[in-house]
Amino acid sequence: MSVWGATFDQWSGGLWPYLAVILFGFLPSEAWRFMSIFLARGIDEDAEILEWVRAVSTALLAGVVANIVFTPSGALAGVPLAGRLGAMGIGLAVYFARRRSVIWGVAAGEAAIVAAAYAWS
Repeated sequence: MSVWGATFDQWSGGLWPYLAVILFGFLPSEAWRFMSIFLARGIDEDAEILEWVRAVSTALLAGVVANIVFTPSGALAGVPLAGRLGAMGIGLAVYFARRRSVIWGVAAGEAAIVAAAYAWS
């Protein structure tokens, strides 16, 4: 029996996690993204609802970053708190120094955390 060009044995062996990610991770997320394109067309960019959405998304991001910094898992748990806080501070400093460039801030913070992990290993 073949499903999308692969046999049942291939899906049950190593391909099923990819199918699960597509079905349960990617597709539900993409449906909401496409709907938002059509629903947000008539909303003013400075509307209060969008300010609230930005505030909520910023708070969620801050929570994720705090979770990663203060309760790390995996290899990041081997880096002391001072190294993680220092990397976050470097990333923030570069972000503001480069006129609020997210890419520069993330790259600098990532380089700093890699350097910290290397220094304490």
